[in-house]
Amino acid sequence: MPIGQERRRYGGWRRSRGMGLLGLGPAQSLTVVAAITTVAAAGAVSGTLLLAVLVPAGLLIAVTVLRWDGVLLGAGLARRIRWAWAITRGFTAYRSGVMAAHPHAWQLPGVLAPTDLLAAPAAGGGMFGVVRHRRSGTLTATLRVAASSTWLADAEQAETWVANWGSWLSGLGYQPSVRWIVVTVRTGPSSGRRLAGYIGGRTAPDAPPSARLLLQQLVDDAADRDADVETHVSVTVDPARTRPRPQTTDDALADTDRLLTGLEDSLAACGLTVLGRADAHRLAATVRAAYDPSALLDDLTDKPEDLDWGTAGPVAADEEYGCYRHDSGWSVSWAWHEAPRTEVHAEVLARLLAPGPYPLRVSLIYRPVPAGDAARLVEQEVNAAVFRDAMRAVSRRDENARERADRARALRTAQEEAAGAGVGLLSMFATVTVTDRDQLADAIAEVEARAESARIRLRRMWAGQAAGFAVTLPCGICPPQLATQWPR
Repeated sequence: MPIGQERRRYGGWRRSRGMGLLGLGPAQSLTVVAAITTVAAAGAVSGTLLLAVLVPAGLLIAVTVLRWDGVLLGAGLARRIRWAWAITRGFTAYRSGVMAAHPHAWQLPGVLAPTDLLAAPAAGGGMFGVVRHRRSGTLTATLRVAASSTWLADAEQAETWVANWGSWLSGLGYQPSVRWIVVTVRTGPSSGRRLAGYIGGRTAPDAPPSARLLLQQLVDDAADRDADVETHVSVTVDPARTRPRPQTTDDALADTDRLLTGLEDSLAACGLTVLGRADAHRLAATVRAAYDPSALLDDLTDKPEDLDWGTAGPVAADEEYGCYRHDSGWSVSWAWHEAPRTEVHAEVLARLLAPGPYPLRVSLIYRPVPAGDAARLVEQEVNAAVFRDAMRAVSRRDENARERADRARALRTAQEEAAGAGVGLLSMFATVTVTDRDQLADAIAEVEARAESARIRLRRMWAGQAAGFAVTLPCGICPPQLATQWPR
């Protein structure tokens, strides 16, 4: 970078906000207005009816408006009630195989239960794995990629990669069958087997004993500091949105293959090297290694005949309010609560994604808004900002700095969309796993400290640990899709 030239910064993220009162959503605002209207109508009828309605209406408004640690009281109470109900019904415990008392003994737990694994033929030869969600009908294929480090490239090249990545995401808005993509970076300590196998396979058989001893010592010394890093790009498509709509599963898999071919070719300009598509066995091994961290991924991939989708899940799993126990591991999951408020450099997530002492998976979910709906969405956001300004003027309340910045971002998003930019919804999830519960507190502290350095705010997924764990696996699980029934 030339001396004196400032590094490019990125930003402009904002939380989607509808037309609501006091920072509430439309449903909560409607509840508050209805409660106030009921109290006013009761007061007009009689004082006795007013007293009877006043207390319940006040409690309803309180749980709808008041917050505790940034969470609405009503949402927190609903979560607690659902969690208590799940415990009484036994929904938080899972047993498989000979330990199970249900007919579906060999299936994955929780939100992964409706999934199965298919092997699809690629047009260029070979097979690749596709995770099918039987309930929603979506298909998820995973690309194994290697990312180029921006620290090893000049500033202009890194900025070009970021710009091309933005264009790649923007182009997804013109692919109606693409529902979302998940970029997952999996890091953790390495067993050293891969390095030892690489060196051993390239050591000359007639090498001097002293040279062989030196190489062995170097391998043994590097094994303690070796790290395992793997990056996945999972693409989830909905065959029902493809035109013409495929009539059979084979037709849907063929359409998915053609779509992946185009996406793979354009990823090279984003600083990513596509290593290939993950086959069915690789996907099953990845899921199995996540549920049973004592089973090394290298060992599982070396024995394809011993693993399938039915045995990829855990033998036993128990979800607690703040963590998730599964086979030989304990995991804690977080969700992205707040994006950076300031503009950041391209390497802002470097420390969060860097290898550490504990296995960590970080997934970034991008849901592209169809190009035909993007203008309507950003216009709704601008209208909501204008509505909040009008309500603030009526209540004679001054505009604070956050409201001013949010309104500016909404207008900027509308201007960029009008100039041809794509619109998408972003979310992030992280899961750390340990094999000893005594290490859980240290692992939690490290991940949260890394998130602070990345200028993002993660929030523990209380009462949702099993779902958060599944999101970071290459299985096409998207929490917003689970929470709401999207029209297909």
